[in-house]
Amino acid sequence: MKQRSAMPQSRRPDQGAALLVAMVLMTVVTTLAAGMVWQQWRSIQVETAERGRTQAAWIVVGALDWARLVLREQKASPIALGDAWAQPLAETRLSTFLAADRDNSADSGPEAFLSGQITDAQGRYNLRNLVDGAGKPLPADLKVLERICLAAGLPGTLAGTIAQGLASTTTGADITAPLPLVRMEDLAWLGVDGPAIEALRAYVVLLPDAGVRTKLNLNTASREVLAAVLDTDLGAAERLVQARQSKAFATLEDAATALANDNIKLKGNEALDVSSSYFEVRGRLRLEDRVLEELSLVQKTTPTDVVTRQRQRVAVVLPGVVR
Repeated sequence: MKQRSAMPQSRRPDQGAALLVAMVLMTVVTTLAAGMVWQQWRSIQVETAERGRTQAAWIVVGALDWARLVLREQKASPIALGDAWAQPLAETRLSTFLAADRDNSADSGPEAFLSGQITDAQGRYNLRNLVDGAGKPLPADLKVLERICLAAGLPGTLAGTIAQGLASTTTGADITAPLPLVRMEDLAWLGVDGPAIEALRAYVVLLPDAGVRTKLNLNTASREVLAAVLDTDLGAAERLVQARQSKAFATLEDAATALANDNIKLKGNEALDVSSSYFEVRGRLRLEDRVLEELSLVQKTTPTDVVTRQRQRVAVVLPGVVR
């Protein structure tokens, strides 16, 4: 009697193992292919976003160029709120300029909208005036900031905190001194909280040149800042504001005439002027689904030369977006 062959039975486990290996290899190849596709898609998305950010950053520079052009055309004195520089650049659709090109139309470009505004930085009190060149707090200016803090609804003691902080950040040759303050946001290093910084922002500014005093522009300062610097009441400051609205003050003597009945000394006041050199420029761009806002500080060094001293991105919170 012949014995049954064992070959078919031995092949069955080999076939099952081969099938299992093939399935494993297929899974590995599919996983690697999916990973490569995802990585490629991710790289494209990152490159697209970076290109969009770069494009938006270049476009928003247009608002800064517009501001520098306007300020070059502005006469040196007086600087007043009725001048051309104080008129904001209304939000404008950039693609409308394509209408001048016969190969394009107003609807062929991206949905990009640019706006801008210039404000007089010397219409606010410069915190650098709190200390002298050696970093020593000045009592008279400390009183001014105390009055500003009270007008902003903040404790007057905050002025001393800021003055001491500015004094300690005058580094000189002391490498152990704290880093110097550059922007208003840096007041947080002194323990000033966010709401207090925002409350002060409407009345004070931190200009870049430490140890250099700047004057307050009577033609652009708010009544609260005027009252604090002149050490007078809001009523007298309001009369000054009303007087300049009909005609900008060309000299301090003009302002003194407007306040002749208030017994306020303006002639020869080293803290006051009717002109300005520092301006803030806020440019805003809406490009499709992106919003970019930039705040720049420029200085008019000569009648025709305007240089950029600072530039910073501003966080924009869109309506309905939870951060």
